[in-house]
Amino acid sequence: MQERLKTSDSKLQTKIKACLFDLDGVLVDTAVYHYQAWKRLANTMGFDFTEEQNEQLKGVSRVESLNKILAWGGVEKTETEKQELATLKNSWYVDMITKMTPAEVLPGTVDFLTAIHKAGYKLALGSASKNSGIILERTNLAHFFDEIVDGNMVTQSKPDPEVFLKGAELLGFKPEECVVFEDAVAGVEAAKRGGMKAIGIGEKSVLANADVVVSGLDKLTVKDLESL
Repeated sequence: MQERLKTSDSKLQTKIKACLFDLDGVLVDTAVYHYQAWKRLANTMGFDFTEEQNEQLKGVSRVESLNKILAWGGVEKTETEKQELATLKNSWYVDMITKMTPAEVLPGTVDFLTAIHKAGYKLALGSASKNSGIILERTNLAHFFDEIVDGNMVTQSKPDPEVFLKGAELLGFKPEECVVFEDAVAGVEAAKRGGMKAIGIGEKSVLANADVVVSGLDKLTVKDLESL
C-alpha cells in the first residue's frame, strides 16, 4: 500500500517542463485558407464543400482530408489521381499562406509564447501540416520553437500520438512532463493517448476531454502551467 501511495504521489508531483503546440487554430488561423482551397477543389469535381465539413478536417492529414471530401462528394479516384488532386489543392493553399503576415497570429499568442519561453519551458510544434515552416516564417513565430515536428516527419495522423511523442523525444522530456495545446478533438485525444496533459483551445462542450479549456492563448499565464 505504501509503495502505491508513493507512486501516486510521484505522479501528482510531476512538473510540466515542455509545451507542444498545434499550429492551425491555436497559434494562427489558417482554416479559412484550407477551406477555400478544398472548396475550390470540390467545385472542380462538380460538388460543394461546406464550412461545417471543413471543421471535421481539423488535425487531419492532407491525404485523409481528401479521402473524406471525395466520399462526401461520392467521387472515386485512383491513387495517382488522388496524389494529383492533393498536390493541386496544396499549391492553391501555399499560394495563399505565402501572403500571410504577423498580423494573422491569434490574440495573445506572442505574449504567451514569450512568457513561457522566459520562464524556462521548452517549446515544440506538433502539427499535421506539411507547410508549418512557411507559416511560422511568414508570421514571425519560428524563433520561439526549440523543435518543429510536422507532417513531413510523421506517418500517423492524430488521434495517433506520434507527432507529440516525437516532439517530447526531441525536446528530451517524458510525456508526463509535457502539455499539449490543441483546438481539435483528434488532437486532444492524441495528447491523452500519449500520456500528456491537454489544454483545449475552443469550446468546453467540444473539447471535453482536455484538462483545461480556454477560448485562446490570451486567457493563459505561466501560473496556469504551474498549476498543472
